[in-house]
Parts: sequence; C-alpha cells; structure tokens
Amino acid sequence: MERIRSVFKKDACWQVFLLSVLVTGLGYGIQKGVIDNYLAEVVGMGEFDRGVMEFFRELPGLFLIFILAVLYRCSAERLYKLGAVVLLGGMAMLSLVPPVKVLVVAAVFLHSLGEHLQLGMKNTLSIEYAAGGRGGEGLGFMNAANQFGTLLGYLVIIAAFAVLSGKPYRAFFFAAAVVSAAGMLLCFRMRGTSAQDATKSRFYFRKKFTKYYMLEVFYGARKQVFFTFGPYVLILFYGASAWVISLLFAVSAVCCFLLSPAVGKLIDRVGYKTVMVADTLILVVVCFFYGFAHHIFPKDVAFLVCCVNYVLDSVISLAAMASNVYVQDISDNAEEMRATISTGISVNHLITILIALFGGWIWQALGIETLFVLSAVLGLCNSAYAATIRVRGKV
Repeated sequence: MERIRSVFKKDACWQVFLLSVLVTGLGYGIQKGVIDNYLAEVVGMGEFDRGVMEFFRELPGLFLIFILAVLYRCSAERLYKLGAVVLLGGMAMLSLVPPVKVLVVAAVFLHSLGEHLQLGMKNTLSIEYAAGGRGGEGLGFMNAANQFGTLLGYLVIIAAFAVLSGKPYRAFFFAAAVVSAAGMLLCFRMRGTSAQDATKSRFYFRKKFTKYYMLEVFYGARKQVFFTFGPYVLILFYGASAWVISLLFAVSAVCCFLLSPAVGKLIDRVGYKTVMVADTLILVVVCFFYGFAHHIFPKDVAFLVCCVNYVLDSVISLAAMASNVYVQDISDNAEEMRATISTGISVNHLITILIALFGGWIWQALGIETLFVLSAVLGLCNSAYAATIRVRGKV
C-alpha cells in the first residue's frame, strides 16, 4: 500500500478513483465474460453481423470529441461521473431487452457511450493524480485495478457455470448492472475538481501531436481485430463455450493485473518510445499463430495455441499506456494533455469503426488468415512510425 501511496499526490482522491475503477471493471468482466457467446448462441450473430454490431459499439468513440466539445466546461471528474451514469443505463437495458439484434445493438451502443466517456477520463485522472515523473506508474496501477475487477467478473461467470444449469445470460447482465450501479455511486464520492481552462474546448488538434494521432490510428486498427474477432474465432471456429471464454479472459486479466504496474514502471525507466517500438515484435508472432495455427497443428492443439496467443496480445496491449505518457511529455499543461488524450480516442476510432465493419466481411470472404495478417501489418506500421518520435533531450 505504501508503494501505491508514493506514486500518487497526497491531496488527490486516488483511493476512491481506483476503487471505482475496480468495481466498474467487475461489472464489465461479468458482461464481457458472456456477451460474445450470447451474441453467437442466442441473438444469432455470425461473423459479418458481429462486425456490424462492433461498428455501432465503437461509434461513441468517434463521437467523443464532439461530445466533449459541448461539455468542455466540465472537469475530468464530472465527465467520469457522467460516463458512469450512461454506462449503467446501457447495462440495464441489455439485461431487459429481448434478444433482437436491433435492440441488443442499441443497448450495447448506450453502454459503450458511457464506457468511452470514462475511458479518456481514467487515463487523464491517473496521470494527473500521479506525482511528478510517475505518470506511467499511475496508469499502471489504474490498469491493474481495472484488470483485477475484470478478473473478479470472469471468476463470477466461471463459478456460476460450475453450479448452474443452462445459460442464464440475461441474469448475468442484470448482475453486471447492479455492480455498475455500485461503481456509479463510488464515482459520485469523488470530490476533487481537476484543473481546467474554460476558454478551450476539448475538440483539440495541434500540429505537435500529429504523431500521437497517427499512432492512435494504427493502434486502434490493430487492437480492434483481436478485441472483436479474437473471442469470436474461438467460439465460431473452435466451438469454445462461455465457461472456456471466461476462463481465458480470467487468465488474461491475471497476467495484465500482475504485469500492468511493471509495464508502467518500464515506460518510465526505458522511455515510451522504446516500449512502443518493441511491443510489435511480439505482436507479429501472435498474429501469425492466431491466423495460421489450424494449418500447422491439429485442431485441439491449434485451439490451445490461439488461447496462449490471445493472452500474449492482452499483455502487449498494456504498452498502449506509453502513448499517454508521450502526450504528457510534450503537453504544455494538464488541460492540454486531457484534451489531447480525449481527442486521440476519437482519432483512434476513425479507423476502428472501419475495421469493425469490414473485419467480419474479410473473415467471411478471405478467411481468418487474412484478417490477422492485416493486424500484424498494422502493428508493424505502428512500430515503424513510433521509431520516428524524437524524445526530449535526445537526438
């Protein structure tokens, strides 16, 4: 506990913030643990339908800069609270509507809107609450809290399937809504007000952040393939059950929970540029085996290989924290940093929604091999572009 205290400013409300992140992660873990199987088995969504749904799920990320431009007078804490309210509305709707595609997509869209509102604020508050020069560690502990909460959610699903018969997916969504309500109440206990500049909107583009925006485009494209289609490959191609998917997510969450602070510390020690360049080397291997394992190994072995590589992708995705530290390094003040990170999320989604929309079609028409080759190529582009960054104080 002392180590965590040393990372954050004494006057910041980081304890309640991290607890709210943990509880919100718990609700997300319960939902995420069954949503893919629910969409495939109950709603009847195939590869292409899943891509279309993901297109709508990611739209709030694209709209984020416009929403925040309207709400620019709000502090990061207030926006974080607003996100919790909207997220709860979407989760409650998902637990109540029948398994009709349009209604399910609408519920997922609303939930995603709240999730994306909170996403940028979680990153900015983590950095702002951190002591000077320890922004990477602050992000690491926030990610660890989120991963631990998500892990607990997956464990709830695993335990429930061990004692329950049938597939009570809607009951899980209701439980997730109850937990999300608790997370919202914790958010409202945050009393701090982050610094802000009321003369500036959060619709924020500056030339010096061009490389950050481009990195967000490449990263958004590459991560979307795994986030959307990684679990769906295991469900549709290999026949994985909700219990198995939840177990896989749990293992990923454990690894990310244990390694997130270490990755944050590594970013502070070796620099964000080194981390952004190096993670792609592992990504290429991950994408290769995920797309081609069934050509190399028997199907049951290929399934295990894909599971291992899914976990590896989750771990290397932690390196995305480096881009936020990069923004902190080149920003003139905290307000500029917050606005840039929020804008970066929307820039990220410019390509993300296209990958979501066409990814299902690529899988259906050209096979999963092409889909994951595309992910690897985008990752290499991300790494090559990151190599062009000039770090302050270095040539």
